Amino acid sequence: MQKTLVILGSGYTARFLWSLVADRSLTVFATSRTPEQNLGYLPANRRLRFDLFQPDTWRNIPRDADLLWCFPATPIELVRQFIATLTGSPCRIVVLGSTSAYDLGDSQAYPPPWIDETAPIDLTKPRVQGEEDLRLEQGAIVLRVAGIYGPGRNPLDWIRTGRVKPSRKYVNLIHVEDLAAICLAALERGTPGEAYNVSDGTPHTWEDICEMMMGPETRGSADRAAQEEAGKRIASIKLLRDVGLQPAHSDLYRSLRELESPEQ
Repeated sequence: MQKTLVILGSGYTARFLWSLVADRSLTVFATSRTPEQNLGYLPANRRLRFDLFQPDTWRNIPRDADLLWCFPATPIELVRQFIATLTGSPCRIVVLGSTSAYDLGDSQAYPPPWIDETAPIDLTKPRVQGEEDLRLEQGAIVLRVAGIYGPGRNPLDWIRTGRVKPSRKYVNLIHVEDLAAICLAALERGTPGEAYNVSDGTPHTWEDICEMMMGPETRGSADRAAQEEAGKRIASIKLLRDVGLQPAHSDLYRSLRELESPEQ
């Protein structure tokens, strides 16, 4: 029996899913508040209009579909009401969260400690509240995702434009192609009700990225004030163990060189 997958909120990551689902027994739909405007790259019969703030659009979601939830799960009241309309469906839910859920408290340790899924999360954040409600009440699989990069999202451009500085702050990244594959693997093999960290497994400092990719002279321009913020070091061992998918882009520097290639 062919399964149905609905991607709720079809942004950057969703575009990279389509090449992966072509050879699978899946009927895939993507949603947007304005599908004609935002989903023009898809066949018309695969576009669905969905807006969490407009309950009349909720009926557009097939009741027996698996869900890949790609936008912040807020406000929690509407999240609960929408999910209630799907009660009784045999669907699996994967929610794309963020490693910003983790609460480091007042730790000044450097380098920062490794963070796994047992670390405290910040339940004062509405997004985290929604993710946890879906996980605990609906058995959703929550992916706490590191910074996403890939074609059109080059971290070196973030440095060039001043969005980030060459500091000693640690950053965790995941290539969008790996994230797309992990989403499908989590739908197939993830344990309902679990949270998984998603990164390439190797944190780097922005200073090291600058020096490796832009030359040693960038180290001298490092933002020393930013050193007070240590960043995080995200452990993704649980994901590799339970889902069993090794990132294809585990070498950040090689992937950045590919993004810098004129062919990209």
